[in-house]
Amino acid sequence: MGTLIRHRAFLGSRAVHQGGSLKRLAAAVATISLAGCAPAPPPVSIEVPPGLECASGTIKAAGSTAQANAITDWIVVYQTACPDATIDYQAVGSGAGVEQFVAGQTSFAGTDSAADDEERAAAGERCEGGSAINIPLVGGGIGVVYNLEGVEQLILDPPTVAGIFANEITRWNDPEIVRLNPRGVLPDAAIAQFHRSDASGTTANFTTYLADAASEAWPFEPGKEWIAPGGQGAKGSDQVIASVDVTPNSIGYVDLSYVDVAVNARGALLDTGAGPVAPTPANASAMIAAAEVSGEDGNTELTFDYADPPAGAYPIVLVTYELVCSSGLADSFNPELVASFLRYAASDPGQATLAAGGYAPITGALLQRIRDIITRMSP
Repeated sequence: MGTLIRHRAFLGSRAVHQGGSLKRLAAAVATISLAGCAPAPPPVSIEVPPGLECASGTIKAAGSTAQANAITDWIVVYQTACPDATIDYQAVGSGAGVEQFVAGQTSFAGTDSAADDEERAAAGERCEGGSAINIPLVGGGIGVVYNLEGVEQLILDPPTVAGIFANEITRWNDPEIVRLNPRGVLPDAAIAQFHRSDASGTTANFTTYLADAASEAWPFEPGKEWIAPGGQGAKGSDQVIASVDVTPNSIGYVDLSYVDVAVNARGALLDTGAGPVAPTPANASAMIAAAEVSGEDGNTELTFDYADPPAGAYPIVLVTYELVCSSGLADSFNPELVASFLRYAASDPGQATLAAGGYAPITGALLQRIRDIITRMSP
């Protein structure tokens, strides 16, 4: 058994308020930029893996807001076990995170979709004798969140979700929504739709799902930038959930790790033909477990069959990747600390922290592949 560390779970620290700017999270041993504040929940116990090989020094990383809450928790545990290490993660969004890594400003980047060949080639110029690779490390679902007074449970299907976010379904009592919710009382009110305003891997995964699962109902090209008409933009998952939470009759999409702190916003159930499925970590894990794994020389990417998900799986999922140098990262960016921190994150205790925060732990052969890749990382 490893040492148990008790600390305030990141669920309370990640809550945000509308219009709030990013502010430094006041964790005792972690430094990470998130927004807003909220009453902290009771302390939780997190296990430090036995035999953790600590590294020292400082690293800076940046990127995905979707994984920010997981990174926060990991930093707390790692820095408590390894007090000579300082890890600073800035939740600036996937697009900005990749740009900062390519520009030589950080030791690694977090991105909600795998860096493409062009991005990897540009980043690889930093990796002397190695290459830039994607390592999937944080699994989770993307929740379609809504704020409807008196509606405890909302059921949607892929074409209806697509219609809402394509600005084709604009009122809550639209026949397509009523058809899926015959027992509910839906208001005759306009739908206030929120989407990401920044380049986002969450948006890339969400729009890829809509393109694959909703077919002609989503005529737009998937990507990190939101291009569909209508709606209101909000920067980061934190600001999307904050906007939905304070706006009656609204809807948005965020990774599930942000849903639990909301006061008014709830996650909709999704019916892909086999009955409604709740957006839970376990149901998202079932989808991730069915992913097709590809990649060579350490690069690892996942592909999902969104149009034909396994029964009982919640199909709108994302896996955040760490964009790292397989080898050859300059000493000034502390490759030893990067590898040590990632080894902890991929350990059983590291992955075990995820479910409590609304994430879906990575398991099985995929997790072992990730561990082998991290073990082979060298300065």
